[in-house]
Amino acid sequence: MGQYIAPLRDMQFVLHELLQVEQTLKQLPAHADIDADIINQVLEEGGKFTSEVLFPLNHLGDREGCHLDKVTHEVTPPKGFKEAYAKYVEAGWAALPCDPAYGGQGLPLILNNSFYEMLNSANQAWTMYPGLSHGAYECIHAHGTPEQQKMYLPKLVSGEWTGTMCLTEPHCGTDLGMLRTKAEPQADGSYKLTGGKIFISAGEHNMSGNIIHLVLARLPDAPAGTKGISLFIVPKFLPNEDGSAGARNPIFCGALEEKMGIHGNSTCQMNMDAATGWIIGAPHKGLNAMFVMMNAARLGVGMQSLGLTEVAYQNAAAYAKDRLQMRSLTGVKAPEKAADPIIVHPDVRRMLLTARAFAEGGRAFSSYVALEIDKELNHPDEEVRKEAADQVALLTPIIKAFLTDNGWIATSEAMQVFGGHGYIAEWGMEQYVRDSRINMIYEGTNTIQSLDLLGRKVLMDNGAKLRKFGEQVQAFVEANATDEAMSEFITPLADLGQKVTKLTMEIGMKAFQNPDEVGAAAVPYMRIVGHLVFSYFFARMGKIALEKQDSGDAFYKTKLATTRFYFSRLLPETAMLFQQARAGSANLMALDADLF
Repeated sequence: MGQYIAPLRDMQFVLHELLQVEQTLKQLPAHADIDADIINQVLEEGGKFTSEVLFPLNHLGDREGCHLDKVTHEVTPPKGFKEAYAKYVEAGWAALPCDPAYGGQGLPLILNNSFYEMLNSANQAWTMYPGLSHGAYECIHAHGTPEQQKMYLPKLVSGEWTGTMCLTEPHCGTDLGMLRTKAEPQADGSYKLTGGKIFISAGEHNMSGNIIHLVLARLPDAPAGTKGISLFIVPKFLPNEDGSAGARNPIFCGALEEKMGIHGNSTCQMNMDAATGWIIGAPHKGLNAMFVMMNAARLGVGMQSLGLTEVAYQNAAAYAKDRLQMRSLTGVKAPEKAADPIIVHPDVRRMLLTARAFAEGGRAFSSYVALEIDKELNHPDEEVRKEAADQVALLTPIIKAFLTDNGWIATSEAMQVFGGHGYIAEWGMEQYVRDSRINMIYEGTNTIQSLDLLGRKVLMDNGAKLRKFGEQVQAFVEANATDEAMSEFITPLADLGQKVTKLTMEIGMKAFQNPDEVGAAAVPYMRIVGHLVFSYFFARMGKIALEKQDSGDAFYKTKLATTRFYFSRLLPETAMLFQQARAGSANLMALDADLF
């Protein structure tokens, strides 16, 4: 059912030609020995694993779903998931970007980022099992005690154990300050946790020997709100002194959520009845520690939608070349056939190019952010690390919201290419639409990401982080201002940059008078800045394609065509978005709540 072939050529273009990743990695002592051959070998092997092992399980897993034994509280994932995970662990994929001190391979995050795009294209529901484990690894690595790191990190790095994040409760999602789960201190330094969590992805399964839950809860003396939240390690099986999994801890799956998509992932209601846990970090500082995992998850969700965008595009393009319907408006293109393939029709091409452009723009953007994280973590210059951290902070909500918005659009367009067959489960396209929809909601809704971008990342520091990115854009504009061949990209990029600066100042001034102005403008503002980022990377890719279009490699002509499509067909969305962002809050707040 369908196909998936890892887009290795475009990944290599982004890493080696656009970002020139080797030059940056040579500046990072931890990755100075990583060269193009190593990167390409890992990507090629990742492509084989994802297309041969994971992709065949995707549609079958969607149909079968997960099964809960209500007596034992054990969850069985779809057929083949456990065996695929064993192959994943055996091949060392779980350890790819992890610290060698705990058994990791120490490879750069940018390489792991590309691998995760492949994983999500092949099977998003399956990928959520190891994906959340990496977030738990990051959190314990950053905030755990030496004893906790020694106990848990080697097992998480190897993939022998998996992890989750347990935040949401029935009465609170985004507003975590309202959570009620309690943690009672014990004489031995542990805690007993009691309460319930919902929407816990990969919360229970039999794919690994243990599941390490990271749980937000309140101590008895906790102050109200988010300042009273602590973070705890609550394992499914309590570890023995030798590191093996011991007695069953009373943290159980009470029910599986019935969902629109990602059926192959066990989304659980988790109940704790005096479950044993250990605090991570300082009391009442749990949200700060959990943000390590939440930010990793937000980047991961962006990669989920990028993966779905790519696989939906691939299948829609293949179908459009094969499906015969009607004749071209400009004359018969396949006289030997009963009709022309639908790829001759302009609007079919619009749909395909929309998905393709969103995939290629998202790949360039997310790879850039991953490389900035590598610099933040490993660069020897403190000032470089700080600048990279600021860029990651600014761009993380855009990765999450813009890429998932685009994934919803792209999968819908790709399904539309199939016509009525796209609506039928047999072809697999409707699953991509269903799976993509959750990505706009979990790990902080896209509205929350938009508020985070505008309110915290831009206005809170008077636009300092945004100006830093804008300086990159302006430097590129100035460097190419006299290149006539680049004017079709440079002119709209420069214009958009100036308009974003002006809009940001306008909203900031209005927000002084009425904070609702931020909420009213945030979502269109997010998409405007997302397009600024995409137009910058597309202009850079367009420059390379222009220089190499006569090389004899058709890849560059294809890249140039996609770049031109983006600037002519997708970037103009910003004209409407500017009007929406300037429309103000009055038209949204004027109607009395009782009249809705």
